[in-house]
Amino acid sequence: MTSKLPDILDRYFAAQNAHDVEAMVTCFAANATVRDEGHDHIGTDAIRRWKADTSAKYRISAKPLERREQNGHTIVTARVAGNFPGSPVDLAYRFGLSSDDLIDTLEVH
Repeated sequence: MTSKLPDILDRYFAAQNAHDVEAMVTCFAANATVRDEGHDHIGTDAIRRWKADTSAKYRISAKPLERREQNGHTIVTARVAGNFPGSPVDLAYRFGLSSDDLIDTLEVH
């Protein structure tokens, strides 16, 4: 990857690749919102359920390829591989960070 990620995003992707749901959840602000597969997951309890379900179902790994900033958000393009049709694919992760440098919003496209 050509551009270094903020520490919290490095932690997020490392936890994702280790399938460590609890470590992933600690990357999020208490009232964070995640939008993935057309559904919103609000708050760390809902995010924990979402990550546990998707981790068990898809067993994905994500390799960040590119980072850019857009309208106050960090967009990370990552090569995602796992147990799903068409694997691997490049997905865009659109992160918003809170004032205390935790993930406040995440949209996966």
